[in-house]
Amino acid sequence: MFLVVTYDVSTVEERVGARRLRRVAKACASYGIRVQKSVFEMQLGQKEWVELRARLLKEIDSSSDSLRIYFLDQTSKDRVEHHGVARPPDLVEDTLAL
Repeated sequence: MFLVVTYDVSTVEERVGARRLRRVAKACASYGIRVQKSVFEMQLGQKEWVELRARLLKEIDSSSDSLRIYFLDQTSKDRVEHHGVARPPDLVEDTLAL
């Protein structure tokens, strides 16, 4: 499955929030490619998705953070437009290189 994961982690409580932010980013980076500061794209199987979801839900504070997951089909994936500096990632090749 092709996923786009976005998050907004509150850092009002600076030390605790920064630690949560790093952990959420690290969890996403373990499974996908960062395409913007708090946006990751990933191609996962069911097992990896279950693992990542559990890890993310463990890390976020649902009273102050936001986590959004978009499930895209192949047609949607092929219709992504990209403009600007960074090269769009190839989720298969770029993930294997990690």
